[in-house]
Amino acid sequence: MDDLVVVGAGPYGLSIAAHAAGAGLDVRLLGRPMASWRDHMPDGMYLKSEPWSSNLSAPGERYTLADYCATRGMVAEHGTPLPIGTFSEYGMWFARHATPEVEEVTVTEVSPEGDGFRVRTAEGPPLLARTVALAVGVMPFVHVPPALRDLPPAHYSHSSDHRDLSRFAGREVAVLGAGQAALETAALLAEQGARPCLVARRSRLNWNTVPQPLSRPPLRALREPHSGLGTGWRSWVWSELPWAVRRLPAPTRERIAATALGPAGAWWLRDRFERRVPALLGHHLHRAVAVGGRTRLGLTTRSGESVVLDTAHVIAATGFAPDLVRLELLDAGLRDALETVGDSGTPELSPGFESSWPGLFFAGLLTAPSFGPSMRFVHGAGFTAGRLVRGVRKRLGARGPLPGSTTTYDRAASGQPQTYLR
Repeated sequence: MDDLVVVGAGPYGLSIAAHAAGAGLDVRLLGRPMASWRDHMPDGMYLKSEPWSSNLSAPGERYTLADYCATRGMVAEHGTPLPIGTFSEYGMWFARHATPEVEEVTVTEVSPEGDGFRVRTAEGPPLLARTVALAVGVMPFVHVPPALRDLPPAHYSHSSDHRDLSRFAGREVAVLGAGQAALETAALLAEQGARPCLVARRSRLNWNTVPQPLSRPPLRALREPHSGLGTGWRSWVWSELPWAVRRLPAPTRERIAATALGPAGAWWLRDRFERRVPALLGHHLHRAVAVGGRTRLGLTTRSGESVVLDTAHVIAATGFAPDLVRLELLDAGLRDALETVGDSGTPELSPGFESSWPGLFFAGLLTAPSFGPSMRFVHGAGFTAGRLVRGVRKRLGARGPLPGSTTTYDRAASGQPQTYLR
């Protein structure tokens, strides 16, 4: 029986596995490395966050994005957007150097088994684990507006469905949403020969400003501190104090998770978008009908005026809605028994990311109503990984190596685990 099985091999799963290995735990890591980044983001996208705030987490702060770029003769610079492809390659490099070997299997069920868990996969016999960390990413929680759900599948899609947008060249595409995914998808569509139109409920689009220099006069830095989630004290709190967010009342945490750091486009995207993409702002989608091979959208303005938009395809860049009900791989009885944060449908968690079911831990998007908006970003992996592994060790009885040593898995260098003294 393994000490820990980590389900999911994105930034959070990889970081948790790296820290678990460093703590001397018998850990297995299941999933396709960096799957959502490699498989569900179109070519040409860029990382919105700054490179220095986009590190995966390993013991001793090793294997950073800057380290990876240095091995490729590149520089990850503040204020310079990084291609998504480069970030995906960084995650794969991190997996080779910092974690046990990733087992590329599809987990189909996690269920209670004695004092631990049974983890079933589509590819082989089940695994038994004393503890499980679910770092499943965002894909189980894709959100599509109800008005689209009765359309034939060929008429609409979610922005995460597309690796290649070139197939829409020459066609009209309505893009729903006002966040970075919507704005960048629309810009990429236009640049690849499609005719996009953005439709958003918001009356105006929000754009992030050009990042301030890292080195600034002390007074200016004090007024607007840098953080992994942006500039300013509010962003700094969400970035640096997730533990404090967790201590707030559940309704407050729910509101913060739902409203903080709302939809906005990156500063470097604004000119590309505004030059080529028309937008219907302040329009609410209330109806969608298939008419032959096209889709007719019924929209309502803030003043109550009805507008009809006829288009060849609809892309919903409407984000993700975390809810335990949608986590189908989790045993239904176990799922129903979990305590949740108010009405959010997300698990209530301990300071070590453990749910009310002993030994079951969560990471990533599902933890935002517990720890705040940083859990929606790569930056949150650094806060999560070490604390979650400490929570696992506490559950297991503080098992681990002698103090002062850290085990890492630099398989790319030697193929064998190595121990480094701090």
